[in-house]
Amino acid sequence: MRALVAAAIGLAAAVLLVLAVAAIGVPEGSTSPKPLLTTAPAAPGQ
Repeated sequence: MRALVAAAIGLAAAVLLVLAVAAIGVPEGSTSPKPLLTTAPAAPGQ
């Protein structure tokens, strides 16, 4: 029974958090026009 109450409280907190973020609005942002260039490390022994 305690697990059910804890799950209900957690679900209610998650829903409230989503509603709060929706009410405040998502922060403005943009993606970088440049791609992230990454290189793989050299294999050992080469």
